[in-house]
Amino acid sequence: MEKVKMKFGNTAMYVSVKEENLIGVIEANKVPEGKTEDQIIKEALENPIDSARLRELVHEGEKVCVVIPDVTRAWQRTGIYLNKVVEELNEGGIPDKDIVFISALGSHRKQTRAEHEKLLGEKLASRFQVMDHDCYDKDNLVFLGETTYGNPIYINKIAMECDHIVITGGIVYHLLAGYAGGKKSILPGIAGAETIMTNHSLSLNDNLGESIKAGVCPGGIEDNPVHKDMVEAASFVKPTFMFNVVMGPDGQIAGAVAGNYLTAHEEGVKMLRAIDGVAIKEKADLAIASAGGYPKDINLYQSTKTLINAREAINEGGYIIAVMQCSEGLGGGKEIQDIILNYDNILDREKFVRDNFSIGKFIAYCMCETAYKYNVILVSDIEQELVKNANITVVKTIEDALNIVHKEKGENIKTYLMPHAANTFPLLTK
Repeated sequence: MEKVKMKFGNTAMYVSVKEENLIGVIEANKVPEGKTEDQIIKEALENPIDSARLRELVHEGEKVCVVIPDVTRAWQRTGIYLNKVVEELNEGGIPDKDIVFISALGSHRKQTRAEHEKLLGEKLASRFQVMDHDCYDKDNLVFLGETTYGNPIYINKIAMECDHIVITGGIVYHLLAGYAGGKKSILPGIAGAETIMTNHSLSLNDNLGESIKAGVCPGGIEDNPVHKDMVEAASFVKPTFMFNVVMGPDGQIAGAVAGNYLTAHEEGVKMLRAIDGVAIKEKADLAIASAGGYPKDINLYQSTKTLINAREAINEGGYIIAVMQCSEGLGGGKEIQDIILNYDNILDREKFVRDNFSIGKFIAYCMCETAYKYNVILVSDIEQELVKNANITVVKTIEDALNIVHKEKGENIKTYLMPHAANTFPLLTK
């Protein structure tokens, strides 16, 4: 019998599954050892893809905007790699006074000075200030044109007034864009609110009741209008250079790519898939999944990715036992809580999302849609009353959850275990 640890907040639970019922444990693939983070960063910057080195692309007298993530993505270890990016710019003749840092907040909240310092790291924090992008500040936006999807592209004016824009960030699976990194530094990163919401609303089918477009999903790019619209938006901006990292399961930088913001990103996606994309040969009827503990399971909103990834491993109508503490309850703002609390059917929730679309409402809707298509049982401290309208059952232990499943489906149910479901994405191979 396989016994696996499932993190729960700052503690852990253990689950045992009979070997004849266990299809597999879905974990990130091993990362080749031997290179330090500094070596990985250095090699990427010295060997850019489809581009000259950054130091060769910039020239003395020019102004450079470096677009960086916001603090919610500080796990990308920006304080390490931004040093190397600045060194490249300095070597290219760009002094500190001609480098502008803009944090790609998208529609996120403004940050504190302490958060800026965390992003820059100790070495750079004493040399630079960070400017937060404000998607609602229309006076600091410039109109660049309209995409073929009818999206008016408004971009940060200060960034566009610079001679070069360098985008930085990390590549992970993304619910709407397929993959984060690359073009996302532009849209939603430094785009206007109208541009962001118009783009994100492309995730829904044209007609009420048809829900989310099939191509809009983690890893989806071929038939994903959200991704394609972002790429078009970035083509108006034409970033000079990109640097993106890929993280390993230990939270360290496992890979990095630099150069052309399209083709370098494609190579980064390959790295990501080799680490976090876990091949499975069949789907199960049960997935027992942990978000990976605190802070990934701090609230239900933050834990949505766990449910989205876990559903990729099971058949529709199957069961997800999600191990996530949710010590801060539902999380999110009022509109996010409204969609969970105040609706009892998926159609009315979809209407609510379509009315003044926002990314927060969409993510909450995805969670509710998962509970509509699958049987979701939370092993959590969250109150049952908060999620009853979302068709989610709450219990205190994995054993309690398994008792429900076994009572309804019997004890011989094909199962996957996902100890780090917020980061691992099952890929069904044919």
